[in-house]
Amino acid sequence: MPESVRAGRRRSAAPSKGDLRELKILEVLGGLLAVKGFDALTTADIAERAGLSRGSMYFYFNSKQEALVALFARTVEALREKSRAAADDPAAPREAIATVMRRTRDRWHEHGLIMRVAIDQSPAIPELSALWQETADIFIDAIAKILVRAGVAAHGGPDGAQALARALCWMVERSFYHASAVSPEALDEACETCQVVWLRVAGLDS
Repeated sequence: MPESVRAGRRRSAAPSKGDLRELKILEVLGGLLAVKGFDALTTADIAERAGLSRGSMYFYFNSKQEALVALFARTVEALREKSRAAADDPAAPREAIATVMRRTRDRWHEHGLIMRVAIDQSPAIPELSALWQETADIFIDAIAKILVRAGVAAHGGPDGAQALARALCWMVERSFYHASAVSPEALDEACETCQVVWLRVAGLDS
């Protein structure tokens, strides 16, 4: 392949200036959440920290709410990918559960603040609520498939794999939400406890 064609492909694959500015805005928003909180910060705060005029800021996001949705979407995409991978994990159920819990804990370690803010704001921002529900549904599907592989019945009753998976999903979400606001150690402990519960539900605690 001619060098000019390869160079052209490299250039086309590189992020545009607009992409980089948008990423900068989201990084700035993440930083401001840690020092100012979502309710207190303004679009002007984000623009100033990102080195943009307010007019330029509105070219990318019309509001701080819209920017938060974009930031949260980037954050949960990795959770979605890991949950999909967990659903098809060929490892034994016990190992698959440990892998899911470790990956989920690591995401909360890294992005707990963003996830807590998004969860807190979801009643007022429907897009956030939809994103989180879609992510939870993928996680629930992965949990249910692992439970079925462990021998849990797949019927639709309250003790079926899907119902148990739903309860486990929201147990993990609430436990990680609260623990991540306390300390990394608390989050690690919450992860261990949730894993114990999941193993018992799956009949793998012996």
